[in-house]
Amino acid sequence: MQKHPNLRMTRQRQVILEELRKVNTHPSADEVYEMVRKRLPRISLGTVYRNLEILSESGDIKKLEPGCSLKRFDGNPSEHCHIRCVRCDRIADAPLAPDIEIDVAGLMPADYKIIGHRLEFFGVCPNCSDKTNRDANRR
Repeated sequence: MQKHPNLRMTRQRQVILEELRKVNTHPSADEVYEMVRKRLPRISLGTVYRNLEILSESGDIKKLEPGCSLKRFDGNPSEHCHIRCVRCDRIADAPLAPDIEIDVAGLMPADYKIIGHRLEFFGVCPNCSDKTNRDANRR
């Protein structure tokens, strides 16, 4: 992502950024809207959506578009991996070093210029796993 040096940091944009950086839950736009409304009650959902896109394009946040249909946002724009629960779609940061090197030279067609990658792990989060265990114990 390329930073836009002329991007004005509006009050609304600043509050969205602050609220997103307070959490590590990778919220959806609707969840960000609910968080921001506590500080800016008159903000519209459309304004939150627009500003999340602007902040994503500027590199201030990351937009995550996992295999599920719901976009999520990450207040940590640094390169890092994620793990997604296949049951509830919760996303968490994967505890891996950010400088993972993947040797793709032999895997990719020679005429491709690789400009990046996204590594996402899939699993079952502790909440869903506990729920499955509780449900199994009731039978």
